Amino acid sequence: MSDNLQENRFSLNPKEMIIGAQMLFVAFGALVLVPLLTGLNANVALFTAGAGTLVFQIVTRGKVPVFLASSFAFIAPIIYGVQQWGIPGTMCGLFAAGLFYIAISFAIRIFGSDILHRILPPIVTGPVIMVIGLVLAPVAIHMASGRTGDGAAWLVPQPTAYTIAGVALVVTILVSLLGKGLFRLIPILCGIIAGYLTAFILDATGISASVQASFDPGNLQNWTGPTLITMQKVFDAPWLAMPDFTLPVWNLEAILFIVPVAIAPAIEHFGDVLAIGGITGKDYVEDPGIDKTLLGDGLATSLAACLGGPPNTTYSEVSGAIALTRSFNPVVMTWAAITAILLAFIGKLGGFLNSIPVPIMGGIMVLLFGAIAVIGINTLVRAGTDLMQPRNLTIVAVILVFGIGGMSFDLAVVKLSGIGLAGIVGVLLNLILPQGQEQ
Repeated sequence: MSDNLQENRFSLNPKEMIIGAQMLFVAFGALVLVPLLTGLNANVALFTAGAGTLVFQIVTRGKVPVFLASSFAFIAPIIYGVQQWGIPGTMCGLFAAGLFYIAISFAIRIFGSDILHRILPPIVTGPVIMVIGLVLAPVAIHMASGRTGDGAAWLVPQPTAYTIAGVALVVTILVSLLGKGLFRLIPILCGIIAGYLTAFILDATGISASVQASFDPGNLQNWTGPTLITMQKVFDAPWLAMPDFTLPVWNLEAILFIVPVAIAPAIEHFGDVLAIGGITGKDYVEDPGIDKTLLGDGLATSLAACLGGPPNTTYSEVSGAIALTRSFNPVVMTWAAITAILLAFIGKLGGFLNSIPVPIMGGIMVLLFGAIAVIGINTLVRAGTDLMQPRNLTIVAVILVFGIGGMSFDLAVVKLSGIGLAGIVGVLLNLILPQGQEQ
């Protein structure tokens, strides 16, 4: 007991500080990708990731070596929410998602963890995860082609965009497959760097300018797009600046749309905790308890929403880095969190991140969103679900068509649509439809 407390005690150990900064480096690419894709502020995301990790450590009494940062599962609802209700309204829905985690944590404490599997089995969570990935497919293609996420306007000539997106995508894939050691843990960051260098070379050699001069998007004449990389935002940004925090504003539609999306990450939280326990050789489900870890996740997510940041989740990249470095002391994550908070106040970092060309994001999104859909499929496969059983087929079919097709119900006081509606319908069907002979 005393040895464990000594191990988890915070100290100004230079080695732990360096390892902690390295952990943030591993998570950095994925962490900033979410705000860059959704229109949120990257500096705020850094701050809320660090603050959320510290909150998680307080709740779990500093026993679990995890880092919390931007969740990919919420990309689609955030993009939709920002377009429909703006950032403040979307933050209301994300705050409620954190409260949903907290409610589940108390339910687990009272009834045990089995209640979550009864209400949210793989037959519901699998297709919901698939919808989250597939509904974003058009956004990925638009951005990889050089257009805005909704496809309404051209930002980069298509031939140039395909070159940049292709490099970013290929490098991300190759690093994830062939990378050794630390590099294998940062494929997204490597893809962003490769795409950025490609865009810089195309600008420096004049190739992008010549392509722009000959490119006709069809409905515009004498169109000349912007240069691929503009550093004006970096020059204009101060070295030190307060992150652009945004407070949530009450919006019932955003709550009902976003909260069901939290179903999938809540289930994945179990897997994340088991995975880090397998790496360190400790049973975190028992100590500090899965209810405590989920409570910490929920409080971190609600805190992020109060400041305008994306929801938090445990990062598997960081878990991989722990396995690689054998740095099991949770204090390392404290230093990673502190580093993230300090970087959040560097204004020029945010300006640099905003200079990343759209096709780079699009190229990585092609892989990312497809991977999310595959995770949903794998959820069903690992559970051994027979999709030809009428009950299972019905639940999966309705979730997929409602979610991908954009089904909506305009009720008197609120509108339910898309992923949120698909999640709610999936839960209800699972509870209402009679069980077959085999699940």
